[in-house]
Amino acid sequence: MKLLGNKATVLPFAVAVAMLAFGAPQAEAQGFFDMLFGGGVKHAPPKGNFPPPPSKYKPRPKAPAASGGGGGGAQISSPSYYTYKSDPLVRVDFSALSAAPEPATPQDAAFEPAATGAAFREAIAGLDGYDLYAEKDIAKALIAYYSANPDFIWVTGTSPSSRAQDAVRVLGEAASYGLTPADYTVEIPAAGTSAGDADERLKELVRFEMALSARVLRYARDAQSGRVDPNRMTGYYDFPPKPLDMEGVLKTLAHTQQARTYLESRHPQNAEYQALRVELEALQASAEDEITIDPNLLLKPGQTSPELPKLLTKIARNLDDEMGGAYGEVLARLATSEVYDPELVPVIKAVQKRAGMKGDGVIGPRTVASLAGTSKADKVQKVRVALEELRWLPSDLGSPRVFINQPAFTASYIDDGEEKLKTRAVVGRPTNQTAFFYDQIEQVDFHPYWGVPQSILVNEMLPRLRRDPGYLDRAGYEVVNARGKRIPSSSVNWGAYGAKIPYGVRQLPSEANALGELKILFPNKHAIYMHDTPQKSFFQRDMRALSHGCVRLQDPRGMAAAVLGTSVDYIEDRLKLGHSTEDVTRKIPVYVAYFTAWPDLSGNVEYFNDVYGRDTRLQQALDSTEAVRSPAS
Repeated sequence: MKLLGNKATVLPFAVAVAMLAFGAPQAEAQGFFDMLFGGGVKHAPPKGNFPPPPSKYKPRPKAPAASGGGGGGAQISSPSYYTYKSDPLVRVDFSALSAAPEPATPQDAAFEPAATGAAFREAIAGLDGYDLYAEKDIAKALIAYYSANPDFIWVTGTSPSSRAQDAVRVLGEAASYGLTPADYTVEIPAAGTSAGDADERLKELVRFEMALSARVLRYARDAQSGRVDPNRMTGYYDFPPKPLDMEGVLKTLAHTQQARTYLESRHPQNAEYQALRVELEALQASAEDEITIDPNLLLKPGQTSPELPKLLTKIARNLDDEMGGAYGEVLARLATSEVYDPELVPVIKAVQKRAGMKGDGVIGPRTVASLAGTSKADKVQKVRVALEELRWLPSDLGSPRVFINQPAFTASYIDDGEEKLKTRAVVGRPTNQTAFFYDQIEQVDFHPYWGVPQSILVNEMLPRLRRDPGYLDRAGYEVVNARGKRIPSSSVNWGAYGAKIPYGVRQLPSEANALGELKILFPNKHAIYMHDTPQKSFFQRDMRALSHGCVRLQDPRGMAAAVLGTSVDYIEDRLKLGHSTEDVTRKIPVYVAYFTAWPDLSGNVEYFNDVYGRDTRLQQALDSTEAVRSPAS
C-alpha cells in the first residue's frame, strides 16, 4: 500500500486490524471498533524524534472494486474467484508444411540437412487428414519449427530413435511429478514393416513425429509453468508469466541425445520440489493408515476416552530422538490408558508445540488432526497441488529469502540453506484474504504511519464518520484533500460519499497504531507487507487468519534485523529515534505463499488446513484442463 506518490515513503493500504464483529448489534460492533482505533482518545506517540507529516500527499488511487453510489450502504469488495475455463485445443493445420517449397538454404541457421530430410519431406503427405489437436501456441510452434527445420527429430530410418524412446519414457513418468500421464500419451509405432508397406510406414512415422513433438512441448511448458494460469483463477493470485521458447525446445531436442536430462530440467530445480516428489512417491507406495481417531474428540486432563490409546500409538510411532528421550518411557508405560493422566499432559503439549499450536494440553479436533494426520488420499492431493503451485514460482527461490506460508501461519527468513528465523504470523481472514505472489523486500519503516485503505475507510470507518465527523481528529488520524492539504475530519461532509472518498486518511505513529512499531515493505499492487501489531494475543491462537490481508509478525524486530543484515539491538536503537526508514540494500525475495503441504529444510513434509479453500479451486481448474485435453489424440 503506497503512501501517495513517492515509492521511498511507502505506506500500507491493507491493515492488520483485528476481525470486526460483522453482523453484531451496533453498540457491540462500535465498542470493538473503538478498541481497535482508539475510541476517540488520542494516544501519545513513543518518545523520540517524530517530525510533522508531509504537508502534501496525493489522494489514494481509486478502489479496485466497489458497489453502491454516494452515501447509503456502499462497500468496496475484495478480489473474487473466477470459474476457470481452459482454452480449447485447436486442430494443427499441416497444410503450411505441405505447401511450403523446399528452401534452397535452410531458413534456420541451426538446421543442418540430414539424410532423413528427404524422407521427411516425402512423409509430409502422410499428414493429410491427420487430426492432431494441441494448444494454440503449441500448434503454431510445431508448424514454425518444421517449416524452418524440415527433418525428423524422433525418427531414424524406419523406426523411432533412442531419443524418442527416452522422451516417451519421461512423458510416461509424469505422475511422479504430480502430473497426469494421459495428458502426454503418445503411442510408439511398432517395429519396422516390409518394403511393400513403406508408404504406410512413413505416414505412421511422421504422425508419430508430430504427436510426440506436440506432447513434449506440452510437457515442457507444464513442467516449467504449471498446467493452469493461476492469474485466471482469482484476483488473489499474481504471478508473472514464465515464457517458454517452444521452437527452441524442439531445436535443443533435435541436437541432443540427452532428451531425459533436458526434459527433467524443465521442472523447478529446488530442494522443496524434490522433497515433495519424494513424499509423493512414498505416499503412493504406502498403505492407508489403519488407525483412525474420532476427528471430533475433545479430551481434557483427567477425562476418559477409548480414542486416547490410538492417539498415543500415533505419537509413539513418530517420536524423534529428542521426543523419545523425554517422553518415551511415559508413553510406553501409559500406552493403553484410556484415562488422560496428568503425566501425559507434557507429551501432548510438546507435540502440539511441534505442530505450531500453542500447547495448552487440551486434545481437540485440531490436535487430533495434527497428530492423526490427514488421510493418505488427502495427503496425496495436497502434495500434487503443492507441486503445481511450486511451478508458478521461480526455479531458484533465492538465498537469502523470506518465505511466508499462509496455511501454516508462519514467516521464515532462510539463508544459505538454514532457517535463521521462524516466527508466528497472522494472515488475512477468509473475507479479507492474503494474496499469493512473490516480490522483493525494499524497506523497513520504524514507527510507521498507517495509511488507511479505502476499503477500511469505506466499509468500516464511514458509518461512524457520518454520525461523528470529528472522530478521526480525536483518534490520532490525519485527513488530506485531493490537493494534499491537511484538513479537519470534522470539516468533511462524510454523508456525501459512498465507495469513492476523495480524501486520504492516515494514522500517526503511536502505541495504538495498527502497524505497531515497524513494518517491512515490498511494494506490490495488493498493498500487502509485514508488520508489527498491538494485537499480541492473536499469536496465541492456532487459527490465525484474522487480519485485513497484511501479514503480522510475532517477532517483527527479529525479521527486520534479518532483512537488514543487522542485530536486534540495532533495531531497538533505531526505534528509540522515532519515525524513520531504512532501505534494504540486498536482493531478498519474499514469497507470500499458500501451501497446504510444504517441506521443512530437512525435507520432512508438513500438512496444513486449506484455510481459504484454494486447493479445491485449483483442483477444479486442473479438472477443467484435463477435460479439454482428454479428447486429444
